[in-house]
Amino acid sequence: MGLGHNIKRLFTWWDGQSYGTQLWTRRHGQKVGEDDQGNVFYRNADDSRRWVIYNGENEASRVAPEWHGWLHRTWDEPPTEANLKRKDWEKPHQENLTGTMAAYAPAGSIRKAAPVERSDYEAWSPE
Repeated sequence: MGLGHNIKRLFTWWDGQSYGTQLWTRRHGQKVGEDDQGNVFYRNADDSRRWVIYNGENEASRVAPEWHGWLHRTWDEPPTEANLKRKDWEKPHQENLTGTMAAYAPAGSIRKAAPVERSDYEAWSPE
């Protein structure tokens, strides 16, 4: 890590933890678990605070539903202690892809490589 990275960590929070968050976590945090993306979840001694240290960009939609429920006190036990039943029709968690090239683009979207040929529409052209 270079000097630029260290200076950036002093003032920013959106691309990983800042030095203040790192210090708070070291002094008060008790590691509860880690998800499949490498995000690490903590709580303090009396469980009055719960937080996540993201592995990479700080994006809330990267937190899986089972950890989201624990962070927001929907249930008391973290997913590492309570085995949450998943339905067979549930898909694996995926972060919000809006604004990325992997976002959904319907047929006819200008983001598709080849436009869809339409037989129900004739474009107007001045003659």
